[in-house]
Amino acid sequence: MPKISVVIPAYNAELTIAETINSVLLQTFTNFEIIIINDGSKDKTLEIVKGVNDKRVKVFSYENGGLPTARNRGIACAIGEFIAFLDADDLWTQNKLELQLAALQQNPEAGVAYSWTCFMDVDEQGKPISFHPSPSYFFVGDVYKNLLVSDFIHSGSNTLIRKEAVESIGEFDPTLKSCEDWDYWLRLAAKWNFVVVPKHQVLYRRTPGAMSSKVEVMKQASLMVMEKAYKVAPLELQYLKKYTFTSFHKYCASLYLQYRIDTSGISQAQEHLWTALCLQPQILLEQATQKLLIKLFLKRVFPTHIANYLFQWMRKSIAMNDPRFEI
Repeated sequence: MPKISVVIPAYNAELTIAETINSVLLQTFTNFEIIIINDGSKDKTLEIVKGVNDKRVKVFSYENGGLPTARNRGIACAIGEFIAFLDADDLWTQNKLELQLAALQQNPEAGVAYSWTCFMDVDEQGKPISFHPSPSYFFVGDVYKNLLVSDFIHSGSNTLIRKEAVESIGEFDPTLKSCEDWDYWLRLAAKWNFVVVPKHQVLYRRTPGAMSSKVEVMKQASLMVMEKAYKVAPLELQYLKKYTFTSFHKYCASLYLQYRIDTSGISQAQEHLWTALCLQPQILLEQATQKLLIKLFLKRVFPTHIANYLFQWMRKSIAMNDPRFEI
């Protein structure tokens, strides 16, 4: 019987699914099953996954139900002691499963292991353009407060979860069109301890065209998750709401600045950043906020292509003079 069940929802993923599956097949830990949920794909996704010659790969096809529903269908098919989720356009480093499983085995009271994420910007053909490691968080044990403030796990492709922990909280919320993973981590954190593998082991693929169309969806879904979370959060944690909304507005500002090049998008970024500063003026001292302000200024003053060039030039120049500061 497989130790780990890897659930991969796939919808029209013909450009990336083979590479994603291969990143699992190359894992140093090999006692797993791969459950591919073909979520009503109209392209060659099903043909590609059926062509994978490995007995550990199991393919199930359904009518399109969306990402949360596809994950729930994968959970229902899983027979492993641990469950991992991997989106059809993300990748793992080779020791991801091995190190996360070891972390859970060394901490039997923990229900969830996570690693750090590296964001991989790609072009329309899926070729990597740049890599951006996420901040190095070391939150362990009871991480509920930390997750209330922001989703430091960053990716639905990140965690390894004990099946009993999954069974204790039920399914992903199928009504959410985005951020359903943040909602799920919060529900897990309310009942289970977390452990961290302090390595960047998840490559999260970002395509500019796809991301620009998702900004509004992600924004609205984040608001829904925050509202849902604080409805059930204990009274003594309600004070964190200000910090959660500050993090939310910074997050929205970064999305608009990175993926929207129109005037409306830049105005939205400015509005969100101003709201964050009003909520917590002290964030002006943070490097992340300063970076957003520089981006906003450049995009306000210069055409997009010039602003992007200047920003990259400043980033490289500052990093060369002071490696501790990354803009």
